[in-house]
Amino acid sequence: MEIEEILAEVARYAPHYVTVTGGEPLAQKHCDCLLEALCEAGYSVSLETGGALDVSKVDPRVSRIIDIKTPGSLEESKNLWSNLDFLNGNDEIKFVLTDRADYEWAKSVLEARRLIAVCPVLFSPVQGRLSPRDLAQWLLEDALDVRMQIQLHKLIWGNEPGH
Repeated sequence: MEIEEILAEVARYAPHYVTVTGGEPLAQKHCDCLLEALCEAGYSVSLETGGALDVSKVDPRVSRIIDIKTPGSLEESKNLWSNLDFLNGNDEIKFVLTDRADYEWAKSVLEARRLIAVCPVLFSPVQGRLSPRDLAQWLLEDALDVRMQIQLHKLIWGNEPGH
């Protein structure tokens, strides 16, 4: 699909905010051009990325939402830690947690890298693996200065592709 076609499809919904996500958007050859075109069209744009690819060249008007892969994801080695150097208050960092060990690991990363001072941080439980109630309780007990979110797309559409 060409960028002009994508812009036309987006315009059909008349949104104010557009999120580019799904798989790894930065692995797509013209993702940077799409992000810039969406910004030029007047949308507030965010990019959700797995954090394994360089975000330094992303249009500065785009809010970058970067996953930090936890040990429980079995993808921790893919974290491109240098991406954190390019974040600012308009961006977000997201940890998707599988269990208490991931939670403790994420807390240690928060402290060691002083992420709260960089941008908002979100903790999300993996659906079916970590109870949202348990995560909420841990956050309350620790008075951790993060936002909790659930994987809303999975509640609405399950694991159905394309959503």
